[in-house]
Amino acid sequence: VRIEGGSASVELPAAGALGPHAAALIVDGRVAGIASMAYTLDATTSLVSGVAEYDGLLPRIRAMLAQDTYQIELAGRSVYGYRSPDSPLLWLRDHVYQGLGYRYFEPQMTSALDYFRDQQRPNGAFDDYIGKEADGRLIQGRMDVDADLEFLFAQGVVQAWQATGDDAWLRASLPAAERGLAYSTSDPLRWDGGLGLVKRPYTIDMWDFELGALTTSPDGKPALRHWLDSATRFGIMHGDNTGTAYAMLQLASAYERLGAGGRAAEWRGRAFGLVGRLNAASWNGRFFRHFTPLAPTDVAGVDPEQQLSISNAYALNRAVLNETQAQSILAEYQRRRTESSAFAEWFSIDPAFPAGSFGSAEGLAPGQYVNGGIMPLVGGELARGAFRWGQPTYGFDILRRYNQLVGEYNGSYLWYTPSGQAGISNGTTISTDGWGSSAMLAALIEGAAGVRDAGALLREVELSPGWSADTNVQQARVTVRYPASLGYVAYRWERLPNGLRIQATGAQGGKLRLLLPEGAGEIASVTVGGNQAAPQIEQIGQSRYVVLALPPSLQAVEVRWR
Repeated sequence: VRIEGGSASVELPAAGALGPHAAALIVDGRVAGIASMAYTLDATTSLVSGVAEYDGLLPRIRAMLAQDTYQIELAGRSVYGYRSPDSPLLWLRDHVYQGLGYRYFEPQMTSALDYFRDQQRPNGAFDDYIGKEADGRLIQGRMDVDADLEFLFAQGVVQAWQATGDDAWLRASLPAAERGLAYSTSDPLRWDGGLGLVKRPYTIDMWDFELGALTTSPDGKPALRHWLDSATRFGIMHGDNTGTAYAMLQLASAYERLGAGGRAAEWRGRAFGLVGRLNAASWNGRFFRHFTPLAPTDVAGVDPEQQLSISNAYALNRAVLNETQAQSILAEYQRRRTESSAFAEWFSIDPAFPAGSFGSAEGLAPGQYVNGGIMPLVGGELARGAFRWGQPTYGFDILRRYNQLVGEYNGSYLWYTPSGQAGISNGTTISTDGWGSSAMLAALIEGAAGVRDAGALLREVELSPGWSADTNVQQARVTVRYPASLGYVAYRWERLPNGLRIQATGAQGGKLRLLLPEGAGEIASVTVGGNQAAPQIEQIGQSRYVVLALPPSLQAVEVRWR
């Protein structure tokens, strides 16, 4: 630093831990001054790629999520979370899935989970929704047909812990998560002991009403079947089981971080066993069969081998597929995009059930709501999976189309008709769908930007930017922050002549996977901080990656090819 007239200024690339940083002034080799708080390093989630279609998504989604918060006073406590896009209540399902997005902006991660944990039933089951009537009466319960709440609670716990790094809170919440999974994998209403799989009534994927005509509920009101009784038709819905296996794997990772290797191995073994049994029961060679009845069940006009449902997109990101399965699911969605007249391939289910399959003769017509409606939450999971499984061009294509959709409607809806009309389910539907937009944001951050938390607080990450797949991106600056803690990662990425360069900071370790652009030749050199490195070359699908350990903060990695 050159001091003139008793003052000087300096610019430097900020790096290292968030919070106050010290500095020492040394003049002619002697310490002239020390400041214990020379500056404070802070970080906010941001993304600049130079492509408006990507850069504009993050602030748009953040603005939508800011309108989806929900706060309620219950039994002397304040419960805070994120509401459903088509219900004025706080649903555990919607809240947890939206955590894939709001964790990058939201400092309060545990309030809603604490309430559902404290309300856990003696048998281990969880409620699904809470709210209040206009007169202040409490609304709370679960739709009995649902079989996914227990794995969702476990998923929510691990997501919140990643953002907060609060090991004490994690230890306090893990017993409830384990009791929930014990319930869903043993109770005769949820578990088929013969197949060793989670079961549920014949619903559309994860949705909460059973196939059939309008009937009378136990409380005497006309309703679709939300309850369990002797007439319930049970079967295996793949999403309940991929979700349960994923929750088991997340618990395994959490226990490893807590130093309980034995518990981690137990949960991992149970997850792999569950996936093997599911593959035997539901994998049809191209994707997971929507529903496998436990007793012979024929539905007029439905070929169960052709119905592709929501949870196939979720399976791409649940660490339960091999590469062949993942590529097959992605190919199936892409094939249906070319063969369908729908504006997007983000089907809730395809083909849809015939009119009259649910409710009245006209009830839930094909293309309406979850019966063949187009859902951004499916598109987001597809994009996220495309980046994960070596199809970044497809991932970017989905993000661009979603950005265009949000611009056209000045918002985002839970579902659309195949022709592109916004789905209005009822008077409480909102145009700031946090479920679908969070899935798209996860695809943007974990896929395009390539920041995936492999532990908690972004201390150990897999950094795998996808920018090389889009020639419109020449440079990118990315910061990913958990406002609930001091966890963050930031990097600068750029193209070079026959090469790539990246500098990162924030993480303490992990893996760097640099996607090689199409047409890149033989690798000539890889350097870390100017020193030669010996990376691995990994291929997933048609994509090639240079893989090496994530270097210390701000050490530049350069890859050159011939």
